[in-house]
Amino acid sequence: MDSKFQRVRTEDDTVLSHDFPPNEYWRIWKNVIVVGFAFMLHFTAFWGASNLQSSVNSEASLGTFTLAAIYASLLLSNIFLPVIVIRWLGVKWSISLAFVAYIPFILAQFYPRFYTMIPAGLAVGLGGGPLWCAKCTYLTILSEAYHKVTGVGSDIIVTRFFGVFFLFYQFSQVWGNLISSAVLSWSASEDFQNVTLNNVTETSFKQILNISYLQNEEVGDICGANFCHSAQTDVIPNLTPPSPTKIHIISGIYLLCMIVASLTVAFGVDSVKRYDKNRKGSGSGLSGFRLLAVILKQLGNPYQILILPITMFIGAEQAFLAADFTSAFVSCGWAISNIGFVMICFGVCNGIAALFIGGIIKITGRTPVVCLALSLHVALIVALLVWKPSEEGKLTFFIIAGLWGFCDAIWLVQINSLYGILFPGKEEASYSNFRLWESTGSVITYIYSPYLCTDVKLYLLLGLLIIGASGYTAVEVIEWKGKRDGSNKKRQFKFLKGSKKTEEISE
Repeated sequence: MDSKFQRVRTEDDTVLSHDFPPNEYWRIWKNVIVVGFAFMLHFTAFWGASNLQSSVNSEASLGTFTLAAIYASLLLSNIFLPVIVIRWLGVKWSISLAFVAYIPFILAQFYPRFYTMIPAGLAVGLGGGPLWCAKCTYLTILSEAYHKVTGVGSDIIVTRFFGVFFLFYQFSQVWGNLISSAVLSWSASEDFQNVTLNNVTETSFKQILNISYLQNEEVGDICGANFCHSAQTDVIPNLTPPSPTKIHIISGIYLLCMIVASLTVAFGVDSVKRYDKNRKGSGSGLSGFRLLAVILKQLGNPYQILILPITMFIGAEQAFLAADFTSAFVSCGWAISNIGFVMICFGVCNGIAALFIGGIIKITGRTPVVCLALSLHVALIVALLVWKPSEEGKLTFFIIAGLWGFCDAIWLVQINSLYGILFPGKEEASYSNFRLWESTGSVITYIYSPYLCTDVKLYLLLGLLIIGASGYTAVEVIEWKGKRDGSNKKRQFKFLKGSKKTEEISE
């Protein structure tokens, strides 16, 4: 086996035995696994905390505005910061220190105020752009080194490495939500037992009155599509925030996860200089205003205009699930302590669907799968408009979350792939546009969330989906006609260095 590694030659017939030791095969795999494990730890904390924001920090919609700040900052960060940060710090340290940028978000949970949460959210967005770019760069460099060691094609290896990475990453939704639900479910009744007549504050007095009020009013008539945050938060006992002690315990666990993740990369991952000693970093890529100019120029392409609405829908539906489904349906209709369990179902179904959807499309083609996602998502939105959530219908929460995760995976995979198919050779511009408009959809949804009732939000989401599907259909029809009359030139596909396609699915 050693001789096999020592005699491998590249396509230009350069002997590589002097470049890497025979056991470098295992060391490269170690780096891939350690990076994946670190991201799993880190996003266990981030997703776990994010899914609770609209319910736990509901006063004055603090949590929702914080999520809006995160995505608004991420939008700018993705354009202006990755090249600069990676050039200064290098790939490995960009990952490790970008993790640190998320830590203030967890620290702010110990003292949630606008002047602590909003700056912390902005810090998360600023760290997110360099983090994902550095991750893609690192795994791509490892795949090139693995190719030199084994002779296996780098395009095959990078797909394998990203598959392993996302196997770890998708589990972050599971562990993060499991931690929050386990802590919040522990002696959950204590939050109401502590409301005694000997210690009646204004808030607790309202809670007592609210419990009596709801004896004459069905929870299902207040929650779900009828939920209006500003008007009804004070009359729903299910939306009573957990005790500060429980929030502090959850935040402490999440803080430890993020610290360990940063240290894991710092001390457990090799520098890219080991695998590409002549690498000059990402400075050769488009940066700052040059990338912004390319993005704006791309908007002149009719295809780009047609798929903008469906791209915005992806960001909007993800924001709706995180901010509105968790508060208006799960928290209001069941309990805050059950958000994590429901979101675990979403994460598992999302990950499984993303894993197998590519193979399904090879059999059925793209159009049937997209039609399935469209039909199912319309049905889900209509179901949310008429469903009255309550504790008796526990299974319905999981069914809706799971099917929503299935649809989300299809949209992410298919629209990302469509960008690559429609704009070959213009990947930086096209995927930056995807990032821009997906984030725009999320930001807009988070901003209007505190001011509109849930039924209005669902109608807006449905309208955006229909417009987006119409634009997507127009693209498919144009492509079909072009193939039929031969007017379309054959597109050339090539391996995307940096694997930007995969990066977008992660975000």
